[in-house]
Amino acid sequence: MSDAPKTRPKVPEGKSRYLITRQKEPNEKGYVGYDTIWESFQKEQAYQTPKRP
Repeated sequence: MSDAPKTRPKVPEGKSRYLITRQKEPNEKGYVGYDTIWESFQKEQAYQTPKRP
């Protein structure tokens, strides 16, 4: 095989409607992880007690 060091190619940032994926830096073992950032797509409403009959 080849004696070249195993390196992962730099991956561009992935963007979709509610999700962003970024590549992390490799650690000491060479593992490359990914960050996933979720944008909230649900809205929170303040709770209101119902009217009493």
